[in-house]
Amino acid sequence: MKDKDELPMMEATPGDLERSEQDRMIEAGLRRIGRKILVMSGKGGVGKSTVAATVALFLANRGLRVGLLDVDLHGPSVPRLLGIRGGLRMEEKGVVRPFAVSGNLSVMSMEMVLGENKDTAVIWRGPLKISAIRQFISDIDWGDLDYLVVDSPPGTGDEPLTVAQTIPDAEALIVTTPQEISLADVRKSIHFCRQVDLGILGVVENMSAMTCPHCGKEVPLFGSGGGAAMAERMDLPLVGVIPADPGMVELGDRGELARLLEGTGSDVRRAYDRIVDRIVEGGSNRSSTSSPAA
Repeated sequence: MKDKDELPMMEATPGDLERSEQDRMIEAGLRRIGRKILVMSGKGGVGKSTVAATVALFLANRGLRVGLLDVDLHGPSVPRLLGIRGGLRMEEKGVVRPFAVSGNLSVMSMEMVLGENKDTAVIWRGPLKISAIRQFISDIDWGDLDYLVVDSPPGTGDEPLTVAQTIPDAEALIVTTPQEISLADVRKSIHFCRQVDLGILGVVENMSAMTCPHCGKEVPLFGSGGGAAMAERMDLPLVGVIPADPGMVELGDRGELARLLEGTGSDVRRAYDRIVDRIVEGGSNRSSTSSPAA
């Protein structure tokens, strides 16, 4: 057997060099971003994308510089919720910038890459999805941001795992509805965060009781208190409770979520104000990932 010093050195392949350069670009880009928030859920249909887009809007409305990255590659919905019709901006020297919704909010989504046919199916396996998400961070010039809000598809698959591995200081904001079938899947998301050492900002209970427009009483469409009880059991903060409101569905369908910022009388508006208060306040008091399992 050859002596250790006589073993030939392994040469880096072009793929290794390309990956190394991309890692360097990702690290450089992330250094320009303050906090990174991964909005996730264990189950689809809980309003996760609406929560991600609205939180980003409310943060930007406070004068903070915010990026909103939609990594739901198979079912991107953020552009439609915000009424975005344009795409990415290609500038001189090959610099690509996200779509500017306002002076403080910029957005990147797979839908912006699909061209005119927004209904095109993205039929990709894991490696392609991982590569695309890394490119969204390395190749897009997000600039200096106070917050990057990442909207992930439901579950604990390639997309949230890639974000957790690529953005190690991300904080998870986990969205659920009060019913048990949603809570069961959300508990899996919490265990996922703890297994990959992803910080957990807290839990948001969406589509909570709706106020009846006729009698003024609360109607628990999907049960009540499930999110709060689960958060307490899992030793996590309950960041907020958002009431069910048909008006939010209409705003999202019309691409007019930003209209929620108008006026102050809405219960939903007040709920998001409280959530954003807690997100901003939580910057110096982040939740530990090591807490009792359910």
